[in-house]
Amino acid sequence: MWERVRARLREERHGLGLRAAGLYPGVPRAGATELLTAPGWLPDAPVPLESVRVEWDPAPPPPAVADPKDGLPPGHRTYAEAMAALAPPAVFEDRPSYRLLHAALPAPSGPNTGAVLRLGPARYFDGVNVGEAVAHELAAGTDGLPLRTRIGDPCDLSRRAALLAITTLTVTESGRYVRHWRDPAKVAHAGGLFQVMPVGMFQPLSGGPGDLDPWRCMVREYSEELLGTGEDYGDGFDQESWPFHRALTAARRDGRVRVHCLGLGVDPLTLAVDLLTVAVFRDEAFDTFFGERLVAENAEGLVSLAAFDGTVPEPVQPAGAAALDLAWRHRRALGVRAG
Repeated sequence: MWERVRARLREERHGLGLRAAGLYPGVPRAGATELLTAPGWLPDAPVPLESVRVEWDPAPPPPAVADPKDGLPPGHRTYAEAMAALAPPAVFEDRPSYRLLHAALPAPSGPNTGAVLRLGPARYFDGVNVGEAVAHELAAGTDGLPLRTRIGDPCDLSRRAALLAITTLTVTESGRYVRHWRDPAKVAHAGGLFQVMPVGMFQPLSGGPGDLDPWRCMVREYSEELLGTGEDYGDGFDQESWPFHRALTAARRDGRVRVHCLGLGVDPLTLAVDLLTVAVFRDEAFDTFFGERLVAENAEGLVSLAAFDGTVPEPVQPAGAAALDLAWRHRRALGVRAG
């Protein structure tokens, strides 16, 4: 039975996401999408990523809901444990991650915007155990949705371990963006849906808080997702000395790549939290870093270029739809022409 519901969740994720969105009629949306958001999470104008302050809390209060037992098959203690045994995706590791504790993203005003993200320690399976379980509950048609009810407000970051992902729309000044189709056989989250890229959990290379710069995480995702490199960086890896990091960071520093934050939102189906960012590449910079090196397929699905023209592919992950919608609204401020 559990496996049948899991298969339904994988095959009908888009429709189930629309149903989940309907459960929150009073919660604000990001643009014209189903991504849930909260006051203070959507700035009126793009915020330069370097203006977002990241704070660290090493010992935050535990979430109200953690490792729920709802709907688990016999012999399994958590949803991640059941997935690993009965329906494992190709990529599924319990890596150190960051839990979002507080966020404020006011509109930019001078060098100090007041934008802040406060993070604490977590593991990847903390998010799976709640997010996939609450989606499974909806797919199973459980009366009353007791787990979703216990969680309550999807934008209340104290109710669960709200792991933070970074969703980046990569777009050229001439109006092309990188599009991803997420293969449900390869990924644990949002399989079968289109997405912008790169996208990844905000995670450190090691278990400590020494990797709190979102840009460092984004650079690794650029290498892994657009160039198809591996995720194992080995012991003693020094990202600051990595030629790809040095080159991409230099391009950002001299304006060939401009990175902004567009907002923050919650997926209505899984309650996953995404920081929405956009990286605008000058065309020659995009061709230098990717060009013919852009892979057609990576470890999570299929990769292609699409026109940035105000349209959104279907079916699409809510965070991707929101990144496209918000970037289109701000395209003039971002310096992007229609594709």
